[in-house]
Amino acid sequence: MKKQSLQERQQRQKDHLKNTALATQAIRAGSVSGTEQEHNEAIYATSSFIYGSAQEAAQCFSGASQGNIYSRFTNPTVRTFEQRIAAMEGGQKAVAASSGMAALTSIFLGHLKQGDHIVSSCSIFGSIVGLFDNVLAKLGITTTYVSPSDYQAWEKAIAPNTKALFLESPSNPLSEVGDISLLSALAHKHNALMIVDNCFCTPVLQNPLALGADIVMHSATKYIDGQGRCVGGVAIGSEALMEPVFGFLRTVGTSMSPFNAWVFINGLETLSLRMQAHCSSASKLAHWLESHPMVERVYYTGLESHPQHELAKKQQSLFGAVVSFEVKGNKEVAWRCINETQLLSITGNFGDAKSTITHPASTTHYRMTAQARELAGIKDNLIRVSVGLEDYQDIQQDLDLALSRC
Repeated sequence: MKKQSLQERQQRQKDHLKNTALATQAIRAGSVSGTEQEHNEAIYATSSFIYGSAQEAAQCFSGASQGNIYSRFTNPTVRTFEQRIAAMEGGQKAVAASSGMAALTSIFLGHLKQGDHIVSSCSIFGSIVGLFDNVLAKLGITTTYVSPSDYQAWEKAIAPNTKALFLESPSNPLSEVGDISLLSALAHKHNALMIVDNCFCTPVLQNPLALGADIVMHSATKYIDGQGRCVGGVAIGSEALMEPVFGFLRTVGTSMSPFNAWVFINGLETLSLRMQAHCSSASKLAHWLESHPMVERVYYTGLESHPQHELAKKQQSLFGAVVSFEVKGNKEVAWRCINETQLLSITGNFGDAKSTITHPASTTHYRMTAQARELAGIKDNLIRVSVGLEDYQDIQQDLDLALSRC
């Protein structure tokens, strides 16, 4: 029997992984053992890399040969994370960044220039509105906001200088759903990019690239980490589309740290199992809230009352783990409800193992103008719950007690 080297075996495993399921890729994709033959992925905590000769260094710096130069550019731990998330999303290449906002900024400033135009869903994270209105606008890049579910509005908003369509689906915090296939076709008809924020679903529940999108991005801080430990982001797409994203990111230096990448690598290993558990509890909670006497309206794509329920069934495998609802009353009533919870954590983050609760109008979306919040449907009596991994009955009882006191 021919002796097989570890390197040969790893190449065979790499080839084999191309035909495996997402849950397997989440554990195995991008994994390469180093000279110490470690089983778990190593943390390459180094700023720079060494060479055997001046000639070898020159070849790496010029791009004539592949190799690491500086961790602001590439790092082995970060590369493992990039390869793994790219495999899960079905993309050719991923570019990891220091945050979700850094990834998104790198996408737009890598691809757009002065005079270009974006058509964006109006139902997006508040900081993204700030990026569009306060940063990109200064550079001569304009944005038009439309309802995520109004196809005619998207079509009408497209101008000759439109270069990108941006959709967050489901949206934060109202879980509005846009038709990714339909909007991708519209973008391509006008030679524009279709960019999708897949943070709420993760690749476990939705694959925008398979639905026609050009670029998908994540805040890895959320479900990819899953325990609220690290901040990071990532963009995924074709080799050609990721090249300018990487070029911008390596220049401005918003790179992901090796330690954070290692945390995200390990987070991906349990992502499929966690998302199933998150979604199961969220579905129960949404249905329970819908019949609660103190609740005016519930926003969750898994409810048949949700206006895009059928579309969500079509492009998602499950309905997600974020449930938003309007209490009967005003902001003070919503705040009182939040304050009366004993178990849920009051924080703006979501995607954590711990259930979280927040008041979007005064936290995650407070930077938006009152007019912009009104357009997005974010009312003062709205509460957002990110359903964690605690026992479901404990989550429900905590909210039931809080609602009875508000």
